Amino acid sequence: MDRGIKRKRSREEDEDAADAATQDIETELVGLPAPPPIKKGGEEVIFILEKAHLEVAKVGKTYQLLNCDDHRHFLRKHKQDLAIFRPDIVHQALLAILDSPLNKSGRLSAVYVQTQKKVLIQVNPHVRLPRTFKRFCGLMVQLLQKLSIRATNGPDKLLRVIKNPVTKYLPSEARRIGLSYSAPKVVKLHDYVAASTDKIPLIFVVGAMAHGKIDVDYIDDFISMLHGVLPPHLGV
Repeated sequence: MDRGIKRKRSREEDEDAADAATQDIETELVGLPAPPPIKKGGEEVIFILEKAHLEVAKVGKTYQLLNCDDHRHFLRKHKQDLAIFRPDIVHQALLAILDSPLNKSGRLSAVYVQTQKKVLIQVNPHVRLPRTFKRFCGLMVQLLQKLSIRATNGPDKLLRVIKNPVTKYLPSEARRIGLSYSAPKVVKLHDYVAASTDKIPLIFVVGAMAHGKIDVDYIDDFISMLHGVLPPHLGV
C-alpha cells in the first residue's frame, strides 16, 4: 500500500515539476531575433536531420516535449521505450550546425529536421536557438502547435513546419551525402567541404536518433566523419 502511494506521489511530483518547468520556459522565451543578411562564401551546404524524436503530449495540465529524463513515469505508463525519446540529440546537433564555421562563413543555406512522425521542420540558418535544453523544449512545443515561429523584431519565420517530402526543397544538381560510422571514407567535414571542386551544392544527411540507422533513398554517397561540426554520436 505504502509503495503504491509512493509511486503515485512520484508520478505526480514528476508531472508537477515538468509543468512548472514548462511554465517557466514559456515566460522566459521572449522570442528570437531576425537573421542578418546572408553573406555567401562558396557553394551552398544543406543539413538534414533524419528520424528526430520530437513528440508533444499533454502531461498534467500542459503540453510538453517528451524526453526520457523528465517524463519517465508518463512514458512507462503509456508503454513507450524511454531510450528513443531523446530530443536533446536534436538540440545538440542544431547548435553544432548553427555554430559551425560553415554557417559563419555564409555557406549554410538551409537546415531541415525530419521527425519520426514524418513532420518536416525548416530551420533558418541564422536563427539563435536557446542554449539550454529546457528552453529548447518550450520552443519546440510552440513550433509543433503553432507550425511556425516568427522573429520578435520582424516578419521572418525562423522555424516552420513545411510539407513533405524534403527532396522537393533540395537543389536537383546537389550531391547528397550520408554521414555513417561504417563508411570506408573517413574525412574531416570542414576539409571535405573546402576541397569540393564540383561547384555544386552539398547536402549532408544525419541520423538524429539514439539508436538505429536511417533508410532514405536520396543519398548518393556515404562518408565517416573524423572531426566535424556534429557531436560524435550522430550518424546514419
